[in-house]
Amino acid sequence: MSGDPLGYRAKFGVVTPSVNTVVQPEYDAMRPYGVTNHIARIHIPEKPIDGDVGFQELVDAIDRGLDDAVQRVLCVEPTCVVMGVSIEAVYRGGVGAARVIERRLNTRFGELTLIHAADALPAALRALGVDDGPVSLVTPYMPDADAHLKAFVEEIGYGYQQAIHLRAPTPLQISHTPEADVRAALTELAAGRPRAIIQFGANLSMARLADEAERWLGLPVIAVNTATYWHALRRHGIPDRREGFGSLLLRH
Repeated sequence: MSGDPLGYRAKFGVVTPSVNTVVQPEYDAMRPYGVTNHIARIHIPEKPIDGDVGFQELVDAIDRGLDDAVQRVLCVEPTCVVMGVSIEAVYRGGVGAARVIERRLNTRFGELTLIHAADALPAALRALGVDDGPVSLVTPYMPDADAHLKAFVEEIGYGYQQAIHLRAPTPLQISHTPEADVRAALTELAAGRPRAIIQFGANLSMARLADEAERWLGLPVIAVNTATYWHALRRHGIPDRREGFGSLLLRH
């Protein structure tokens, strides 16, 4: 418990790329009373993502700026640090890469709790009763990211059925992806009847759309921001249910 008058249950230190306009409002919309979110920005350039090389440069830029952002947000003495970015650990090698990041941050800053997609997504699948079988993905990335995402899905113990990549040309433009394009992708993926659909890309607004999509598609739709924030809440014993963000935030 924190002595902070607003964050008396938990203070979440959130690090997210400088061009991300979605993480902060979506996390705030899911925030229960007594929990506060405190944002630090990871500076990255706004430049075209040109194939696998360009995507690797983006991931490298996030990694270079991560430690400084964590250092800034630690000034508020947060309960934990939440990675409001879904691709870094996954693209670099999944759960193993996430552990490397954790060790690096712990070595530099002392013991801290790091919440990230590499842990949150498998926990979310299990919470929704998806213990095996194929899953499909919708992402804002270029198709070059496919092999990395497939490796992550298989590492956490699931089959990789299909992915639709919506090809946002720059990191900022991810947030400008038309909702109609996301809806069309979800509908196409659902036709293959995967056990679940996972959305990657923390700058792609999906928290509320996932709630609607679950009703019309009849299967779990996991938005990465929802999964990450849910995981942060549950890791810290905060059981609050939140309507309007899909079935995950209704689960303990």
